[in-house]
Amino acid sequence: MYTIDKHVIEVDSLESKIKGRSLLKGRGKVSIVTILSIFLILSFTVIVNAEASESIKVLIREKKDESFLEQEKEKSYLVQNSKDWMLMLVNEKSPLPDGYLPKLKKLENGLEFDERAIDYLNEMLADARLQGLSPVVCSAFRTVEYQQKLFDNQIKKQMGNGLSAHQAVVEAKKVVAYPGTSEHNLGLAVDIVSLGYQFLDEKQAATPEIEWLVEHCSEYGFILRYPKDKTEITGVIYEPWHFRYVGKQAAKEIMENGLCLEEYLIRY
Repeated sequence: MYTIDKHVIEVDSLESKIKGRSLLKGRGKVSIVTILSIFLILSFTVIVNAEASESIKVLIREKKDESFLEQEKEKSYLVQNSKDWMLMLVNEKSPLPDGYLPKLKKLENGLEFDERAIDYLNEMLADARLQGLSPVVCSAFRTVEYQQKLFDNQIKKQMGNGLSAHQAVVEAKKVVAYPGTSEHNLGLAVDIVSLGYQFLDEKQAATPEIEWLVEHCSEYGFILRYPKDKTEITGVIYEPWHFRYVGKQAAKEIMENGLCLEEYLIRY
């Protein structure tokens, strides 16, 4: 029995060792599975959080964009409905608000002008014709997109004269306003030439039509916007063909005192 018992004990001991090793292996497998599960959960959590974070960023950007557009719309509305709309300064330093679009009406030649001032323009042209003159409106309201086309063409012209790209832009701004900074985008400016001389150059000033307009334009609320001796202030070359509506009171003071709009706004 002793031998048997001994063998029994040895067998029992062996079985215990085998079971112990199996248990350890089982626990090892459980531990690896657990670790892998935790890793996968953490990875998924990180990915989900990253996607959520990116979604939040997108929403914030969209809200900011919406807020900016609303602010621009409000600014445009306030500008268009301001009691001083006729004195709005538009130049390189004072661009129009994004999205600005005046209410327009068509002239007899199909060009458009601000509906609040078009009657004064038509009256001025009609009175000039009663004097036997033939004024022609060759440009009135322009979209910003069309202004961009004119500006780009002027840059090409300047570069064709041998200027560098940078110099061409500088010189182009003196001849054609940068898009959004032109009074033609405002809807209150017109280019008027003589039927007998339809060129936009300084010789236009010597035509009977322009001579009459310079003398009488203030009676209808218009001014010669870019006088010969004001280029350093306006930043625009002398344009004897360019007339701007500012209202009768302001026009009278500007023309009688030899001012440009920038000077008038500072003084008054």
